[in-house]
Amino acid sequence: MYNNPYANIYNTQPSLDRINEQINQLENMKKQMQNNTPAINQTFQLAPTNNHTMRYADTIDDVSKEMVYFDTPFFSKDMSVLWIKNIKGDIKSYELNEIVPKDSKDFEIEYLKNQIEELKGMIKNDANDANVKNDDGEQVATNTSKYDERTRNEFKSDKSSSIQKVSGSKKKQ
Repeated sequence: MYNNPYANIYNTQPSLDRINEQINQLENMKKQMQNNTPAINQTFQLAPTNNHTMRYADTIDDVSKEMVYFDTPFFSKDMSVLWIKNIKGDIKSYELNEIVPKDSKDFEIEYLKNQIEELKGMIKNDANDANVKNDDGEQVATNTSKYDERTRNEFKSDKSSSIQKVSGSKKKQ
């Protein structure tokens, strides 16, 4: 009688109440677990996120070995060469030169140096023309065009190419 499941067929209400109470307790526990459990978010970084990195390399071979995910500049240690490698693996090379800012004095010095070089070229052309003589041994007046070797400016001369010394003072009579 104690182990007979059919003995209490008519008195199942207390068992149903106990089972319903346990179901309610389990549902309450489930709700508490859902409210207390934080959402788990996990992200994966498949590629570097810093898009503006520059790297140093010794040779173009070092650049070709590196893996890149975007256009990446590589500089030589002495900052004289720049290589840019793209995603496809193509590499472009550039030579870098320092730009030194100039002020007004630097421009004036450069201008004066160019004038000095132009005058030197004119003197050299005049010295070469001074050596031209005709058959009688006289200096020949030439009307020739000469080019300054440095600036390639054309010089025209209608007077004798001999250089004459002119005195600065006259004698009083």
